[in-house]
Amino acid sequence: MSDGSGGKKKLSKAERLRLQKEEEDRRLIEEEEARLRAEQEEAERLEKERIEREERERLEAKDQERRGTELAELHSLEEKFLSARQWKADYRLHAKWEHYMQCDGSPDPAMPQEINTFMSLWQENKNDDIEFVIEKGNKVLNLIEKLDFLLLDTPPNELMENTMVQYQDSILELQHLLHQKYNEATEHLLKKANTYADSDSGNMEMVIKDKNVTFSIWANLKKNPRFKNHMFCDAENGFDLPKTVATSDVAVRILHTHYDHVSPLRCIPTLHLKVETPESKPELTVFYDMKEEKEKEGEQKSGEDTDLVIDKESDGRKSAISFKDNIKSDIDENEKLEEESDKKSENFTISQVHVAPLQAATDEKEEEIFDENVVDLHQFTPVGGVYHIDALKLPPQAKQIKGWIMVELLDVGLETYPYPPETEETEDASYPCIGVTLRLLDSVIFFEEPVVARWDSAGKQWRTDGISDIKYRMKDKQISFEMDAFYTITLVQDAHLNMPYQSWELRPNGTDELLFTVVTAFAEVQMQVK
Repeated sequence: MSDGSGGKKKLSKAERLRLQKEEEDRRLIEEEEARLRAEQEEAERLEKERIEREERERLEAKDQERRGTELAELHSLEEKFLSARQWKADYRLHAKWEHYMQCDGSPDPAMPQEINTFMSLWQENKNDDIEFVIEKGNKVLNLIEKLDFLLLDTPPNELMENTMVQYQDSILELQHLLHQKYNEATEHLLKKANTYADSDSGNMEMVIKDKNVTFSIWANLKKNPRFKNHMFCDAENGFDLPKTVATSDVAVRILHTHYDHVSPLRCIPTLHLKVETPESKPELTVFYDMKEEKEKEGEQKSGEDTDLVIDKESDGRKSAISFKDNIKSDIDENEKLEEESDKKSENFTISQVHVAPLQAATDEKEEEIFDENVVDLHQFTPVGGVYHIDALKLPPQAKQIKGWIMVELLDVGLETYPYPPETEETEDASYPCIGVTLRLLDSVIFFEEPVVARWDSAGKQWRTDGISDIKYRMKDKQISFEMDAFYTITLVQDAHLNMPYQSWELRPNGTDELLFTVVTAFAEVQMQVK
């Protein structure tokens, strides 16, 4: 047995060369495969970059085209907006001119002198006929509507704050005058109530219906203790009186105004209103005598740089005044005026910006103070107008004695009948409630049971206390309830009941016409715009 039989067999030179060649071939093959793989990956990368570049270029071209289209559309909208604003201004001027050319005696609501004249003339007019008052009231409502439209339609940058206050004051004065005239017409009717007495009941009943108001009045002429209730057939409004009231000289008026002149006027933000610029101080023109100026300069000390003083010569020449310092002072004054003006305008803007959150915080505090019986007009809104339910003292009626008609005249105006009676025991005593039945307008839709609210004239707010036993009959469009006194009543519902809106659509409906459709949570509303 040889010595190298147990060790590793030595390779021959040929085998080593063969193995080296195989290793080299394998290495070359791997390098070739890596090269081909790298080339393939590079080709794929280049292809991907090419596709991405082409896609990006396509999208950029498309975006550029879109931007060009949008820019052209924007320019078109800007031109149309300017044209629309100019058209609106021309339309307002044309409306003023048309109103001037009508010469129908109706005042221009934008002119306080004409509004004041209109109100003064009607105040002095002693025609208290109810039909005349209703007809005249329609003109007043038209003026109020125009003033409301001016407040909403005039751009904020064109509406001065004092003009806004003037419009709102005119609205309030017109509302007060209209209600005053209704009271005077009611007094005029009640003074001759016996002439309108019903042949069956012996009491007076009258209903006058108009597009803006329903006037219902009943006078208790017979004072029948068996009287329980009364229903105005034409208006479908009625009431139940306690026995103490049914046997008194009393009249009941249900004045249903289809508008709301009781709630406070809407607040208009004053942040963007036009502000009057402060008047600038007129420039001063300074005259001086150059010769005398030089003489004065020569008399002064060389080291002093003081103001030149006015000096009047004995020979009557023109007085010399300081040129440098006066001109300097005038420039300083003008600069101060400009700075003050800038500061005022700056302060105005800043103060207005700070007032808004402050006012909002104040409103939030007020809302926290409100009790649960107060109606929040930010959440609820009156619907269907206002019902003025009043108990009135019946004035002395005319009596015919031996061919003479005698009547007692009282110069106290229209008096309300106090209920509950104003006595010291009123707070502790309990009095029967007054039943009321109201017919809702056909043009009003309630999507849920309305909330009955009464007007609190002291707090200037709508309240829900004092109202009980509410029964709402949706099919009959009637609501009945009881109240502990005679109140001004309205029906309120959630102002955001239909929100959020489901969808909206604008659709052309002919030349210069379109149909605006809004789909809400409860209804689909269509508005035709021409």
